[in-house]
Amino acid sequence: MTTPHGPVSVSARSAVTADPTTATRPRNRKQLIVEAAGRVFSERGYHRASMEEIAAGVGITAAALYRHFPNKYALFAECADVMADRLVAALDEVPPGATLRDVLTAVTRVTVAHRASGGVYRWEARYLNREDRRHLRAKFGHLVGRVDEAVQREYSLPDEGLRAVAALGAIGSITMHHTSIAQRRVEELLLASALRVAATDPAAARRGARPVELPAQPVPRTRRAEILAAAIPLFARDGFTSVTNGQIAEAVGLAPSALYRHYPGKVDILAAACLQAAGLLAQGVDQSLHEVAGPHDAIVALAATYVAYSFEYTALNSVAEAEFAGLPDDLRRPLVLAQREHIAVWEQQLRLARPELDPRQTRVLVHAGFGVAVEAGRRLRWQDSHDHRDAVTALVVGALGL
Repeated sequence: MTTPHGPVSVSARSAVTADPTTATRPRNRKQLIVEAAGRVFSERGYHRASMEEIAAGVGITAAALYRHFPNKYALFAECADVMADRLVAALDEVPPGATLRDVLTAVTRVTVAHRASGGVYRWEARYLNREDRRHLRAKFGHLVGRVDEAVQREYSLPDEGLRAVAALGAIGSITMHHTSIAQRRVEELLLASALRVAATDPAAARRGARPVELPAQPVPRTRRAEILAAAIPLFARDGFTSVTNGQIAEAVGLAPSALYRHYPGKVDILAAACLQAAGLLAQGVDQSLHEVAGPHDAIVALAATYVAYSFEYTALNSVAEAEFAGLPDDLRRPLVLAQREHIAVWEQQLRLARPELDPRQTRVLVHAGFGVAVEAGRRLRWQDSHDHRDAVTALVVGALGL
């Protein structure tokens, strides 16, 4: 699930003035452009971001921006590359055989320093073409390999890199929310969380635990519900922007014009999918918290429910998370409220279980748990089984420090 995004302004970070006739071009203008673009892409999503907004963030005109990048896609691909290259470069400076703490410290510092633009490679990388995506995956494969080597040196377990990607998910979670917290404090918090994840044995987790029972996805009994059910897998596979009304209509056996009798537009179908995702998760949380013995058990129940939901409703969840930023503000507002309510439940229980945490630390750790679930699930290709659910749940609980 995505985290609520508050408004973020993209401030000018160069000495360039808004008037190009009087500006002195700085030598690092291209770097400033990439920094500004990373923030805009991370905040607004690829399709809602505009070259004009990015240019304004650097204090130049859109025409000047096009002298450096021929189009928005080229700039987006550069942003994704730069973030990956920073992480790889940071690890390349760590000597072979270094401790796991040293390896994760290097990753944490770079990620926190560039948290405003780091969201590019989390969900927005889906918009890269096949070749650029392959190059990006190779770079992150190198990153995971370095982290996994360090994990195995300290905690040798045959988990095929699961703890390494989960630890990176805890660190990378800082790019997905706007909690205000001092850089040094958040670095220490995320590093400790990632180290706990690396020390967790996912195979020894939750033996004999009761399986999570989730609410069933509604059976489509109306034409409106059928349209929604048909659109979700299309959005998940191809991305919202690439799917046409004609494809959705064909999947339901309607003429494209008939869709408008049920939804004002395609974006309203997306909003309905996101609301359905939020509703199913909220129902699952309510069920999971019945008769829990205390805050520790409540956190374990919340983690198990979130993981089960992510595995069982992978397509729906991926749509809600990946496409959330592309919704207009009026359609996004009820989703933000639902997300905040969900996160508040986690925060309340985690502070009861760990009273030494302040509210900001608690929020950072809750998001770290979400990051672990996402990256570990991806590593397991969302192949659903009790063992996979239990393993990921254990890693999430480890990230929270229970």
